[in-house]
Parts: sequence; structure tokens; C-alpha cells
Amino acid sequence: MRKWPARAVVPALAASALLLASGCSASPDQGSPSSAGRASAAASGAATADADRSLAVAAAPAADATPTAVAHSGAAGGRAHKTALKVSSYDNRTRRAVISHTSKATSTPGTGTTPSAGGTTAPGDIAVGDVIASAPAPGAPDGLLAEVTKVIGGADDGTEVQTAPTTLDTLLGDGRAKGSVPVDPASFDIDRLLPDVKISWARTGGIHSGPEGTKVPLGSLRVDVEAKVPAAEGAPVSADASVSGFVQVAPEVDFSYGGGAAQESAPGSAYLGVSGDWTSQWALKGRAAAATKPLRVPFAKLHADPVLQVGPIPVVVNLDLTCYFEISGDGSVTVDIEQDLRGDFKAGGAYGPAKGWTPVNDSTMTSTPVRASVTTAGKVKAALGAQASVGLYGTVGVTADLAPYLRGEAEGSVKATSGTGSGEAAGTSTAAASWAVYGGVDLSGTLRIQLAVFGTPVFQRDIPLGALHREWKLADGKA
Repeated sequence: MRKWPARAVVPALAASALLLASGCSASPDQGSPSSAGRASAAASGAATADADRSLAVAAAPAADATPTAVAHSGAAGGRAHKTALKVSSYDNRTRRAVISHTSKATSTPGTGTTPSAGGTTAPGDIAVGDVIASAPAPGAPDGLLAEVTKVIGGADDGTEVQTAPTTLDTLLGDGRAKGSVPVDPASFDIDRLLPDVKISWARTGGIHSGPEGTKVPLGSLRVDVEAKVPAAEGAPVSADASVSGFVQVAPEVDFSYGGGAAQESAPGSAYLGVSGDWTSQWALKGRAAAATKPLRVPFAKLHADPVLQVGPIPVVVNLDLTCYFEISGDGSVTVDIEQDLRGDFKAGGAYGPAKGWTPVNDSTMTSTPVRASVTTAGKVKAALGAQASVGLYGTVGVTADLAPYLRGEAEGSVKATSGTGSGEAAGTSTAAASWAVYGGVDLSGTLRIQLAVFGTPVFQRDIPLGALHREWKLADGKA
């Protein structure tokens, strides 16, 4: 579905940076320092630089379309630098890459050489043991993190090398980085899975509105859907079931890395996750068919590859969102229910030497006044949610399923309604019966083995995030 030429037109991320480095200053010495004093000051400065390896985390600059970083073989502490080299092409099957120079003339640190504009690589530019981190490139739409295992030789547009997978600690070494970067809502590739799906987004410098008159907060992406769902067998035409509404999200990528752990080669800490603000509004009408298990209908798939600039290193995050609605029930109850939800969510994996990888999941949701109508006895549950996966350089590390839902149930022969014009639920019902409508949210997911891309020990199985479940009563009544 995704091909490299289409990737080139993906808009850049909205810039957002968290600078962790703390500055140090000192008053100049009185008088003229001796040679020994200068040497001591230089040594002290080097020690301070080594002690403070804080790296800024930000969105990759829009002007730098294909940033690349290299850590040369034998570099101390995983020291990496931005380079004039780039990945011209990559073959995922053979893991061979062609390395060339960017079109800009740039000196390569430590070599004293200046590659010519658009030139090919020369002997010594790339060597066995070098580690390359690249933004999305031809043949590597998810970015590339690899170690050079063999220099094969010259190619038409550079030098061909054999590569092998590697881990981020080979580049970040003893560095420290932490930050959250918003994902540009216009950067998502959208695959509409149902006919009546509309996309809206708002970012600095641009707004796109799907449904006429839709207003979306800056930095948010909204997906509207309206669809028929299977109706209960024998239900009257007036009881045809349908779902309509929207999911609106302002996603952020959360990333941190905590240098080397004492007595270990693994990092001291690491974190990868996705978070953001959430708004959804939806309505379920009619009598849905009975099902032995919930009916889940995906209506849109979204994909983005935001590039984080962690110091000089481009860290490519792969973010997928699948929006869906899900319905379950006994096929006997006819409903007309609607609810608005607002809140936030956070899901990810955190690493520490003592506990290894542990899950992080949290969601806070509040509901606005709801309209509910329940006819006849029975039960039904409807969710309008999103399944997210986040990973690095094409490896999925965290999956999370956020499912805000509505649930209605009734006993006896009932026709019940509730209104919330004044903000308080008021119920009316007929016949000897009771009914209730609930709102809730489920958050679940999995940490996957691929999180070892940080350089942490490999765990032997997927780790469940654990199920976060919250529910609240919206309206109820008795005859």
C-alpha cells in the first residue's frame, strides 16, 4: 500500500522540542593563566562534556529531508555525528545499501575532507563496523538503523555495503534524552475502509475540513464515519441499525533513553510510547443483530513515520492507527443513544535495570450530557475506538487499543428515555421495568519483543499492558 515516491510528499512534522541540556558558566580567571592552568581547564571542560551527555529531542527539521547520522567503528561511548552521507537505496531482502553523499558540500568531522555536491562516496568514507541511522529512504520507508558488515565496492551512485540489524545504544551510547513530539496531523497516509469516511485536520499553515463546517483544534486529526450495521433478524424497517460519529486525536510520540547502566551494556533506562488528547462523539440507533462475539468493523487505517531528531541522530518512529466501531448485544433491544467523550491517554513501555520492561497505560475520560432511548428488554454495547501501534525503524514495539464505549440494558417490557438538557439525567419509562445506560473506556495492549531495538535484553514473550477498565452510569430509570 505504501511506496517510497508517495512518502516524499508527506508533510513535515510540526516542530516541538524539549531541551534537556543544562548550561554551565564560570567567571574568567583573574590575570593570565599558565600553560598548566589552560591544560587543567581543558581537561575539566572535557570531563564536563563527558559527564553531561544530554541530547535535545525535537521534530526533524523540514529543510532536512533525509537526515543521516553515523557512528564510526571504535567511536567512544557510541558517539554519533550528523553526516553528509545518505542512503541512496536499500534492498530489504539482501540488506544491502548504497551509500552516497548528499547534494550539499559538507565537511565530515574528523576526516578533514569535504564531499563534493552530489558526489559518490570515496574509500574511507564508510567502513566495516560503522553504524548508520537514516530517515526514510528509497527501499527503507520506515527508516534504517544498521551496521556495515562489508564494503562491497563502487556502485553507479555511491558505495554498496552489506548491513546487519543493530540497536540504538550503538549510536546513543552514554547519552541521555527525553521528550514528546506532536505528530503532524497532515502527515498521515489514510486508507478509507468504508465509503462514508471523511478526514479533517488542522496544523500551523493549513486546515482541511471533511464534513462541511467542521472545526478541528490545531494539531488534531479527525475521522468521521457513518455506516449501517447488521440489523436483528425480523426487526421492523424502522429498527434498522446504524452508527455515526467521529474520533478526534492529537497524537504525540514519547521517547526517552538513559545512557549506559552500571555494570551492564544495556541502557540505564528507556521509554517508547504514544499519548495524546482524545475526543469522540457517536450515536447508535436501531436494533443490532445478536452476535456470539463483538462485531468489530475497521473504517480507516492511518500511518505516519515521524522523524525525531535526538541530538544528531534521526530516530524514525512508525505510528499506525486503526479506527473502528464495535457492537455486541443480544439482538433484542432497540436503542437511540448518543454520547460525547473527552480526555487523554498514554500507552507505552518503560525499561529499568531492576524490573526490565514494564507497561505504562493510563486514560482519563469525561462524558458530556447523553441522550438515551431504550425500547424492549435486552442489552447492547457499542464502542468507537482506535488501535495504535508504535515502533522504531519498522519494528513494532507497543500496541494499544483505546475503546470508549456506550452500554445499554433493560429488563421487562420497557420504553425508556433520558434527556440532559439541564445537565442532569432525567428518565421516563412505561410498564414494569428498569433500564440503565453506561459509559466507559477500555485500554489494553502489548509490549513486543522488538523493543530490544534500544539495546536492552531480549525478553522471551510479549508482555500484556494489562487491562484498564473504567465505567460510569449515565442514566437510569424504573417504572
